[in-house]
Amino acid sequence: MDQTEGGEPILSDRVIVNGTVTSLTLTTSGQLRWSEGSGSHRCLLVGKEVLGFSVEGSRIKIRAVVDSRDGICCIGSRGALVRKNFVFEPLSEVSLRLWCQKLQEYIDSLGRPKRLFIFVNPFGGKKSASKIFIDDVKPLLEDANVDFTVQETKYRLHAKEVAHTLDLSKYDGIVCVSGDGILVEVVNGLLEREDWDAAIRMSLGVVPAGTGNGMAKSLLDSGHKRSLDVATIFQGGTRFFSLLMLAWGLVADIDIESEKYRWMGSARIDFYALQRIFHLRKYNGYISFVPAPGFEANGEPSSEIGESMSKVNICNPNKEYGYQGPNVDLSNLSWRKIDGPFVSIWLHNVPWGGEDTMAAPDAKFSDGYLDLIIIRNCPTLSLLMLMTELNNGNHVKSPHVLYLKVKAFVLEPGPQTEDPTKEGIIDVDGEVLARGAGTYKCDQKTLMTYGKLQITVDQGLATVFSPV
Repeated sequence: MDQTEGGEPILSDRVIVNGTVTSLTLTTSGQLRWSEGSGSHRCLLVGKEVLGFSVEGSRIKIRAVVDSRDGICCIGSRGALVRKNFVFEPLSEVSLRLWCQKLQEYIDSLGRPKRLFIFVNPFGGKKSASKIFIDDVKPLLEDANVDFTVQETKYRLHAKEVAHTLDLSKYDGIVCVSGDGILVEVVNGLLEREDWDAAIRMSLGVVPAGTGNGMAKSLLDSGHKRSLDVATIFQGGTRFFSLLMLAWGLVADIDIESEKYRWMGSARIDFYALQRIFHLRKYNGYISFVPAPGFEANGEPSSEIGESMSKVNICNPNKEYGYQGPNVDLSNLSWRKIDGPFVSIWLHNVPWGGEDTMAAPDAKFSDGYLDLIIIRNCPTLSLLMLMTELNNGNHVKSPHVLYLKVKAFVLEPGPQTEDPTKEGIIDVDGEVLARGAGTYKCDQKTLMTYGKLQITVDQGLATVFSPV
């Protein structure tokens, strides 16, 4: 039942609130309601607003997060949220014990975590993660009586290393106070464990504290826990597990090359996007994909791709343990192909690429498909207009954009059309997966080479916490 509906009473009794005896009721829909002077009524939604409670003598203190505009708001839009305590005093010892019992039973029924392992990335974004944790996250966890262990990440892939060896039996979930990158590291660490199939069931969460917070933004409109598709990117025997997106072309160039302007903060993205649009690059190459139902008319048939794909491409027989990718025979699927040149290839698993970038408005967390956004050719003015629509997802309505869903995907990236000596960058979840010749920081080592990549998706493999 929706918690904004009344529900049947679980417990109703007379208590003292602010020196006045009044009636207090806890309902099956999770409302805690009481009367105040002048005939007014107030309520708290236990599932959304109540963090926890404590007993102080003969009183019960309810620790909550409520709307700052009027203290409590049961229905409608919210303002800023603030922590606030509400105290009531049952009229007898028996009533006190009964209230504690019923409140705890209801809170326990919500399935909230009681023990969390928390990664804090002090280097990401504006380097504010530590402050966000201390000022905002820690007090909420303490109010909710959640035990937690904190690990600050010290270098790239540190979170992956910790997740790979962490004793998961001690925790109900893992939370990342960071951008998207630490969450991706954790998933890769879990999936490379010997007990990966049990490890990946661990609930994961993210508190936005980075430059790109696409996962956190995507989770805002979802339920308390969500299954999440995981994409496997493989090149020979090398694997990488992706949660958010893969980009090649314009989007990847903007995301990665704008790092040289990191001192500008988030404005660096818009600033560098203008540079790239007015000096637009196109890339040769091709993509192949297995379309979702309803998208079969896109591209041309490609039998040679299907013939080259098989279970042996996905499962690595030389690896002793760890997740190998979806156990599916790709050779029997109907492949389609689109040739370049391309302005941009963008493959998305969740709707939001960042806090203000709704890259794939139709993306679902666990539909078993990836959303593919293709730009092959686009006039400068149209491209500028298209980029301004990224905040609401209307860019996919442009006649210069092809938007479809795919089950499997192959990228064979080529060089720039105007300068074949220069290649491109492949960006996965905000990090460089591969750099071609002549690219920004092309001398740095990457996990994969700038060449053919194959991508599959496993439906609902991971689980993520999200706001109610």
